[in-house]
Amino acid sequence: MTTNGDPCLLSATELRGLIAAKRISPVEIVSAVLARAEALQSELNCFITLCGDEAMAQARAAERKVMAGEPLGLLHGIPVTVKDIVNTKGVKTTFGAVPYKDNVPNEDAVAVARLRAEGAILIGKTTTPEFGSKCLTDSPLFGRTRNAWDACRSSGGSSGGAAVAVASGIAPLAIATDGGGSTRIPAACNGVVGLKQSNGVIPHSQALDVFGNQTYVTPTTRTVADTALMMQVMAGEDACDPWSIGVPVPDFVGMVAPRGDLRGQRILYCLTPPGRPVSTEVAANFKASLDRLASLGAELEEFSGEGFDIEPIWRAINHTVWRTRFAKLATEHKDQLSEAFLKQLALATEVSGVDYQEAMFARTALFRRMQSLLARGHFLAMPTLTRTALPIKQDLFGTIEIDGRHFDSVRPHWFPWTMPFNMTGHPAVSLPSGFARDGLPIGFQLVGRFRADAELLRVSALFEASSDLLSRWPA
Repeated sequence: MTTNGDPCLLSATELRGLIAAKRISPVEIVSAVLARAEALQSELNCFITLCGDEAMAQARAAERKVMAGEPLGLLHGIPVTVKDIVNTKGVKTTFGAVPYKDNVPNEDAVAVARLRAEGAILIGKTTTPEFGSKCLTDSPLFGRTRNAWDACRSSGGSSGGAAVAVASGIAPLAIATDGGGSTRIPAACNGVVGLKQSNGVIPHSQALDVFGNQTYVTPTTRTVADTALMMQVMAGEDACDPWSIGVPVPDFVGMVAPRGDLRGQRILYCLTPPGRPVSTEVAANFKASLDRLASLGAELEEFSGEGFDIEPIWRAINHTVWRTRFAKLATEHKDQLSEAFLKQLALATEVSGVDYQEAMFARTALFRRMQSLLARGHFLAMPTLTRTALPIKQDLFGTIEIDGRHFDSVRPHWFPWTMPFNMTGHPAVSLPSGFARDGLPIGFQLVGRFRADAELLRVSALFEASSDLLSRWPA
């Protein structure tokens, strides 16, 4: 059971076929990815915990099952990583925070349990800032996670470890999370596929407020086909999440076979909300990406970004949740938490109950505006980020530089287009769309109709197939 070449450079879709054909062993695959993880960890710093012994034991059991001719799950023998704010039974889940450095959950999150049930093998827990609280992946617990393409640049966040592990070939599949762009930001920074699915498509078993929730447990992969594989396994209703009940699971895997074209599909596009900057290289790449969609037969129409500059609304909701969850922790463990995390909690004290409810009203209005736009077009398109990955030592509360100009706030100036869709619940995916002159990846975001996740992935697969970006790996 061997194959020529490096199994770390194969997609989960390819590995699945090779395992079923007995051309590669789960033991061979897991051995290779663990060796790669250990070799790159000192440089990339994308893991908090590696599960070497447990993963190898599971790989040997998976191999025996293959050789015995038993039925195999959809992800049998495939390595996966899990962001360290998503619960894993019997494996430390630290939330990227020193006070939780020894926390071991007694059950898996629903998404993790479903991957394991289909044969996926957990190789490690990936880095996150404390409780996924910012767009940069660093923490007093583990230090900084470096970009897969340039160690002097940030990995993005808060799922930086997940994106870096996938981009560098450590594992083809990663569970991430997204509360305001936390999957799509690092996906764009590291040149991988990051999907934030529609509300309810993947149950969120750790959300404390399921009714007002705007955070998602998500897939991160190198290819759209691998994202579809993860969605096929992770999607489906569960009693823990009311928004998941009654939501059917489409044939994600079948939908992403890159066949057909985009004739009859109208895509509305906008470069940036009014007044927000965008780098020259991102703007040029965005135009080229739109041209690729047009060459596939899509009809393009510009839409106004007026009313989408919603960072204050997102912050009023998000930071209020954080203050409610973490005020006691911050009081008891102030010396163990980062200045940036404590500063964000302090900002929430300025939000009144009326402010919060007004933000929720604005969230509803934003959803209805999205519904109106997507009645005119089938999809929306915009850059994921306004510039490439930030410097490795970027301060969340410092200025952000774009084409030589400096702006006073990172969130609204770097990722104005990710936060809206957490609040509306529409599916949004960041796709690799090219590289800047300095060799850093650029991301292109597509947004679909509510619960039309499979259709969004179909368009994404056609976009992916229209270039040869998958042949490029970090040095």
